[in-house]
Amino acid sequence: MSKLIGVLTAGGDSPGLNAALRGIGKSAIDSYGMQIIGFRDGFRGLMENRIIRLGSSELSGILTMGGTILGTSRDKPHRMPVGGKILDMTDVIHENYQKHHLETLVCLGGGGTQKNALRLKERGMNIITLPKTIDNDVAMTDTTFGYDTALGIATEAIDRLHSTAHSHHRIIVVEIMGHRVGWLALGAGIAGGADVILIPEIPYDTDLLAEAVLKRSRSGKRFSIVAVAEGAVSKKDVAKDKHQKESTGLRSEVL
Repeated sequence: MSKLIGVLTAGGDSPGLNAALRGIGKSAIDSYGMQIIGFRDGFRGLMENRIIRLGSSELSGILTMGGTILGTSRDKPHRMPVGGKILDMTDVIHENYQKHHLETLVCLGGGGTQKNALRLKERGMNIITLPKTIDNDVAMTDTTFGYDTALGIATEAIDRLHSTAHSHHRIIVVEIMGHRVGWLALGAGIAGGADVILIPEIPYDTDLLAEAVLKRSRSGKRFSIVAVAEGAVSKKDVAKDKHQKESTGLRSEVL
């Protein structure tokens, strides 16, 4: 009897998901004679036992399709909305895993999915994860799939702004996704020719930022493009946050 593996996609959608599903399927079916079932809409589909058989015909033609043919959600196994309540559905997920006699479950997702997959592994399930996120912020992973496409799009966006900034003598601020890391902003900023790049890993000084833009203006360059990662913070904000945490800690000790 051929082995059966399950697969799901969780978290935000990302370029490359269908290509990854196809790669898993082609390898499992053609090289190892396995069968594959996909769970719809992430961990919720696994909990509700909503499946789709993934044979060669279902995997054909999806290589260039965007999104994910399985659908996705941000539901967590241990904190899942059910009937107006937030419940731990890990036991139900484990039952469905055993019901299908799965050899393993492959979870495609970012940092949150990796954490949730670890919880299922600790519950006794065989788990394989693939790092998917445009943010490229999965630890101990060089490159996550989805990042390369996002980097290309962000680079093109910055590149296209040059003509407008130059023609109208403007300072244009471009906010770039990336959660709490600066990979996208840094890569796209360098490749797209941004004049200033702000990333979460290095808190910025507002005065130095203003001086950098003014320096360009004094040298005859009448425009600037500032690439800002969504998680970028100023030194003042970091100091303020640190002070608030310390103050809260002191109050807690007194109480």
